[in-house]
Amino acid sequence: MDFSLTKEQRMVQEMVRDFAKKEIEPLADEIDQKERFPEEIFKKLGELGLLGIPFPEEYGGSGGDTISYILAVKEIGKICGSTGLSYAAAVSLGASPLYAFGTEKQKQEHLIPLAEGKSLGAFGLTEPNAGSDAGGTRTKAEKKGDHYVINGEKCWITNAQFARTIIVTAVNGVDEKGKKKISAFIVPTDAKGLTIRTPYKKMGVRGSNTTEIILENVEVPAENILGDPDKGFHQFLYTLDGGRISIAALALGIGEAAYEAALQYSKERKQFGKQIGSFQAIQFKLSDMAMELELAENMILKAAFLKDAKKPFKKQAAMAKLFASEAATRACNQSLQIHGGYGYMEEYRIERYLRDAKLMEIGEGTSEIQRLVIAREIGCPRG
Repeated sequence: MDFSLTKEQRMVQEMVRDFAKKEIEPLADEIDQKERFPEEIFKKLGELGLLGIPFPEEYGGSGGDTISYILAVKEIGKICGSTGLSYAAAVSLGASPLYAFGTEKQKQEHLIPLAEGKSLGAFGLTEPNAGSDAGGTRTKAEKKGDHYVINGEKCWITNAQFARTIIVTAVNGVDEKGKKKISAFIVPTDAKGLTIRTPYKKMGVRGSNTTEIILENVEVPAENILGDPDKGFHQFLYTLDGGRISIAALALGIGEAAYEAALQYSKERKQFGKQIGSFQAIQFKLSDMAMELELAENMILKAAFLKDAKKPFKKQAAMAKLFASEAATRACNQSLQIHGGYGYMEEYRIERYLRDAKLMEIGEGTSEIQRLVIAREIGCPRG
């Protein structure tokens, strides 16, 4: 078994690492403190082809793979969680469903601009009463002639204010068993009746644009229904599975940043005439952080490998997301503890890492939902 990255994957990792250090790091604190979406950074990400890493060149992409993409997410997230989240959402949620399920016309019209970085995409699944219970979707789409009329409300939509299109899930009738039939629709953000509300004030990842959207009699052509209208539920579950790998990678990046800061600080800070890194209590914290983050990385790479190999990866994606997000939060907590009072100050960035990491346990399915997914995948009886 070969755990080494390919030459191409290493090149992507090194390029993104250099870009993040040179272009994103000088702005990272400002992005967080001013809650500013960094449009200029995304323009450069597009110019470098990073918004199209996992898509074929024929659709404007770079012809890379999932592993290359998650390496990019990790390196960006390590410098700026806000930028990392918006980047992951643009690729995993805004563009990937189009590639996986879109018609050829939809790919030509909508995927290519996203992959080329000429626009951003977003994904509207969550509603005020349908978060973890995605099947509780209340947004409705009614067929009228050659178009659909959509009414409903979506929340926690990443990138909405800067997106050209939002893929929105809506109830589109019932099946033969009387269950809701959910379809996905490509909705232009300039559509009449679509309102994008003021961004949320968030605890962390504050520079990532997150808003509610209201759909009031929004008309979209019938051709804007994504792929098979009867498989919308399957489509967004698959999309979330893939997105969980990227959120795991983002969590890993944040956790690594906190761990490396703690390790460096333990060598510089002295108490009782010694470097605090020489104290067993500190060494145990650092050892646990290093171990958990390496385990998380291996889990993430395995899930990405399975996805690229077109093998089942739902369980591995849930495990990677669950473990990496919780490991990242623990790493940030321990890093803050090692930094003592300094860790509580904005100057040392540890408090930002902790604020950013916490969302990784919630977004793309909470830790509780990941445990439920894993339980089902290993064959536990359903309640």
